[in-house]
Amino acid sequence: MKEFLTYLKPYRKETLLAIFCIEAETIFELLIPMVMADIIDVGVANGDRRYILMKGLQMVVYALISLILGHGCARFTAACGQGLGAELRKAEFRKLQEFSFANTDHFSSASLVTRLTGDVNTIQNSVSTGMRPGFRAPVMMLTSLGFSFYLNHTLAIVFFIAAPLLGILLLLIITRVRPMYAVMQGAVDKVNRIIQENLTAIRVVKAYVRGAHEIEKFEDVNQNLKNNSERAFRTAVLNMPAMQFVMYGTILAILWFGGNMAMVGSMEVGELTGFLSYVLQVLNSLMMLSNVFLMLTRGLASWRRIREVLDEEIDITEERAKDIQVQRGEIEFRNVSFKYQKSAAENVLEHISFHILPGQTFGIIGQTGSAKSTLVQLIPRFYDVTEGEVLVDGHPVQEYPLKGLRDSIAMVLQKNTLFSGTVEDNLRWGKEDATREEIDTACRIACVDEFIDRLENGYQTELGQGGVNVSGGQKQRLCIARAILKRPKVLILDDSTSAVDTATEAKIREGLEKELPGMTKIIIAQRVSSVLHADQILILDDGKLNDIGTHRELLERNQIYQDIYYSQQEGANL
Repeated sequence: MKEFLTYLKPYRKETLLAIFCIEAETIFELLIPMVMADIIDVGVANGDRRYILMKGLQMVVYALISLILGHGCARFTAACGQGLGAELRKAEFRKLQEFSFANTDHFSSASLVTRLTGDVNTIQNSVSTGMRPGFRAPVMMLTSLGFSFYLNHTLAIVFFIAAPLLGILLLLIITRVRPMYAVMQGAVDKVNRIIQENLTAIRVVKAYVRGAHEIEKFEDVNQNLKNNSERAFRTAVLNMPAMQFVMYGTILAILWFGGNMAMVGSMEVGELTGFLSYVLQVLNSLMMLSNVFLMLTRGLASWRRIREVLDEEIDITEERAKDIQVQRGEIEFRNVSFKYQKSAAENVLEHISFHILPGQTFGIIGQTGSAKSTLVQLIPRFYDVTEGEVLVDGHPVQEYPLKGLRDSIAMVLQKNTLFSGTVEDNLRWGKEDATREEIDTACRIACVDEFIDRLENGYQTELGQGGVNVSGGQKQRLCIARAILKRPKVLILDDSTSAVDTATEAKIREGLEKELPGMTKIIIAQRVSSVLHADQILILDDGKLNDIGTHRELLERNQIYQDIYYSQQEGANL
């Protein structure tokens, strides 16, 4: 609870004002039945019209004050709820930015989206709608009980039977519904996952005519969500009949005993009327509290899911960081082994050692699944090694501040990602304050200049989500241009020219050598032609270093390299 309240700290003023408005409004509303009892017992009984008018005016004033306070309450509780939601989303998103790839792997992307949106909405709605009854009900109940005992302490004994009975019923309902809410939020995750997968792969779905299959998958998870939601809400709504059972039973008991007392003269009619008003206030407050408990139960289920994100232990830390920067781009792997899970039986990479000099072009080739991408992701510390060391300029990568290390390394990943916005906006991810000349130079090296003029508005062309309105080859070249604009010390191209033709790939390679001769370049490729001119070529085989050398050396001595090279030569001749 203490941690939860820290997110309300920026809205402390609004919270206090909301509580003040709630409590003050409640007190003024509770004074009205007392005034009404006086009107009946004094004004009506004695036929005193002036007294009735004065007390009636007093009731109107109390009602107007309550109305103003109610408006303030609505305004400030909305500010608290929405503000809390904004702070939670901000905290979660900030935490996500600190996640390493390993941390992200602990959650599905659909689940993270739900925790950032649906779970936060549940909490902010619980605060916005639950704050008023939550603070109002205890005051209303205690004050009404006090006035009830003041009016007739004998008749008020009925509450000592009604309140425990309602508490027991409410406890039984909450105990049953609490785990159901957690299951329901998990079902929401599954629905979001199916929707996300379908939208991301919509072209594949249509190409394979799998629409009916996707509909069937969605219907399964949607029905699962429906069933879980029905089960949870079916239990939660038992709260109302339980409340009404106790409420009407209490009213009947009071009317029976109070009526008898009025008939024998031990209780005034006005007194009974006022007592009944306070009875209704007490029972309404109990109903409000029961609804608040149900909202809190659902909110707590969502808070636990949010806490799992906020409490996730970041495995990539800067504990060993020093005030150093990458200067040359020299890279060395010393007996590096790696596995994604510490509990995994086998390493993904095992005993890898090699050395890349500054400015060299280093090729990595191997069969699909040989962990080529995993290898290069250890350099900017997207993952940390399990054994051994990765060094940049002679320093272990753990000694560099993360921002400085990653700023000095540009990666064009296997899966090219462009963001919604203009072409220029995407390019400026590499360098936010880049001049037009720098942008033009980067685009020329990456061969973007070959198609940029054909786009509708050139650099100002709006790209759809994920760059859907450019081809695969154009997307790859834009991503390469974005990386070049960064002017890094190390450029890693992870199979990032697979969608361009060999002539364009050669142009890009020549441009990199000519314009950026001092930059260390690591090229992961499936085609031998992509790494043919590299200073060194590393062959990975099932996560192990098979061989390393120049194209000529490997072609003479290495069977794997020979097989890849000649199979591709045969394919080219065909």
